[in-house]
Amino acid sequence: MIDRTLLREQPETVREALDHRGDDIDLDGLIDLDERWRELKARGDELRHERNEITDRIGELVADGKDEEREAAIEESKELKAEIETVEAEAAELRDELDDRLLEIPQLPHESVPIGDDESDNVEDRRWGFDELRTIPDEIVPHYDLGEEMDIIDEERGAKTTGSGFYFLKGDGARLEHALIQFMLDVHREQGYVDIVPPVPITSESMRGTGQLPKFADDAYRLGGRNDEPYDDDDLWLCPTAEVPVTNMYADDILLTDDLPLKHQAYTPNFRREAGEHGTETRGIVRVHQFNKVELVNFVEPAESYDRLETLLGEAEEVLRRLDLPYRVLELCTGDLGFKATKQIDLEVWAPADDMDDGPDEGGRWLEVSTASNFEDFQARRAGLRYRPERHESAEYLHTLNASGVAIPRVMVAVLEYYQNEDGTVTVPEALRPYMGGQERIEGHEKVGESALGAGERE
Repeated sequence: MIDRTLLREQPETVREALDHRGDDIDLDGLIDLDERWRELKARGDELRHERNEITDRIGELVADGKDEEREAAIEESKELKAEIETVEAEAAELRDELDDRLLEIPQLPHESVPIGDDESDNVEDRRWGFDELRTIPDEIVPHYDLGEEMDIIDEERGAKTTGSGFYFLKGDGARLEHALIQFMLDVHREQGYVDIVPPVPITSESMRGTGQLPKFADDAYRLGGRNDEPYDDDDLWLCPTAEVPVTNMYADDILLTDDLPLKHQAYTPNFRREAGEHGTETRGIVRVHQFNKVELVNFVEPAESYDRLETLLGEAEEVLRRLDLPYRVLELCTGDLGFKATKQIDLEVWAPADDMDDGPDEGGRWLEVSTASNFEDFQARRAGLRYRPERHESAEYLHTLNASGVAIPRVMVAVLEYYQNEDGTVTVPEALRPYMGGQERIEGHEKVGESALGAGERE
């Protein structure tokens, strides 16, 4: 959450930043709520001080034997106690409301973020890999048709067992995914990342700590209780991104300067309803409800966070470069900035099959595979992530950053389309061959079952 002091002392700065984001926030109501809470808190402190003075006076009156004055003082103390309880109860109610309202305020954009309304105002920084494109067929088969023809992606059976937005990978499709996961983990180990295997179910407190709740509750999968018991019995959600459990590893903890920068990577399955994207990407594995991803999470000192953001971006880029997949780098504008981030930079890989309006001159379309994000102390304030600059100094909030290293289904889409050959096979990128036993081509498999037969053959 944002710093309350900033809200109190520089409300116009906060208001302007939120306007640039396009967020409709009742800032005046929030400021008024904060003022009323502070007034009540101050009143409660005053009353407690008065009651403490009366308590001291009662002791003196007892010693002096002034019973009548003592009884009056005791009665006054009782009245003050009742008033204190009333004031503090009201203050607690306002504090809870204030905390809830603050959780809904997004992070403020960094001054370097370009001002814009939506994704059309994002700024392209550079492209890579288009100077020497490999020779590809004139007609590229989209990954969803190719995957079905090769029987390596089965959306129909995924929908049958679980529902739309889920799919099976089979044979070489599954091997390709496993290869991508291990390849990415190895690349990031070289970059100094420590491997983490986190729990997949996570609590509401952890979801709030990284900013998934309350903003994105409709996009997440919540686990039910045991049998007919309610949700609150377990209070668990399926992991939407490894950012959540890995960041919350250090919740309410204090790290030391010597610990920083702390770099963790975690591979997990991720689950998202994508509630706001209903009806889009109805075919293929670009937008699905379960997907695998390697996540990079960084904990750094505040002074280092923007240098680290550039380094983090380069660490994610390295995956695409080693796979020799063309991509571009986009700086997100204020209107497209994520809820938690003060600055974000996207990596978009080129998938050449579907000729979209926003694709490059070579045709095809861009697929976002990573967003390098600096959250500054936004998550640290929510989750209690602090560090101590020196052992004798007070603890301060650290800065958190993350990036996908990278989203695996979309990279798979790019591989299946960009490395496609005239004969319908797919060349395995050289960097992945050691992870696939030296295999150089994906040729697919014979389908099984009566559903694979033509109508005449079934009869």
